[in-house]
Amino acid sequence: MARALVLLSVVLVSLLVNQGRASDNQRLFNNAVIRVQHLHQLAAKMINDFEDSLLPEERRQLSKIFPLSFCNSDYTEAPTGKDETQKSSMLKLLRISFRLIESWELPSQTLSGTVSNSLTVGNPNQITEKLADLKMGISVLIKGCLDGQPNMDDNDSLPLPFEDFYLTKGENNLRESFRLLACFKKDMHKVETYLRVANCRRSLDSNCTL
Repeated sequence: MARALVLLSVVLVSLLVNQGRASDNQRLFNNAVIRVQHLHQLAAKMINDFEDSLLPEERRQLSKIFPLSFCNSDYTEAPTGKDETQKSSMLKLLRISFRLIESWELPSQTLSGTVSNSLTVGNPNQITEKLADLKMGISVLIKGCLDGQPNMDDNDSLPLPFEDFYLTKGENNLRESFRLLACFKKDMHKVETYLRVANCRRSLDSNCTL
């Protein structure tokens, strides 16, 4: 009888621990989604305010140029459509999100220089800090997903191509300033989508619609 009670206690403690971990994991996912949503909204506001500060002719020129340009993330292997994203595993989406956020830590330091001084974006370091916080949160989620297993992702040790991709383009150039903001918005949208689907994946829901 005593042995049965001990076993029952062990099972109950194990269940409580697992529930606690699941709750913590959900909280981390929710925080990550909220953080990247804020970054995506901030990116959208920055590029909108930048466009509003341009002359009509400058706006027309940029609308023709950017679709022909590339972002750093275009060189990174990642889901390219809704179907491919929905079929990707939670771990894959988390790893790609981590790489995208990491790729913006250095370029983000110049983002404030591309917008008007009248635009309220806070301290220029705040964007970099928000990216670092999000990167740390995603790293914790990846470790939780691995559950103690070694990280076998070969791409983790490889830097994204051209780490100074944006920094060497010329901060004062109108075209490249627009490109920097547009790529930042594009990548934050990607990460937001990937984290939303990854969060859905953890619930084993096969219908993770976008």
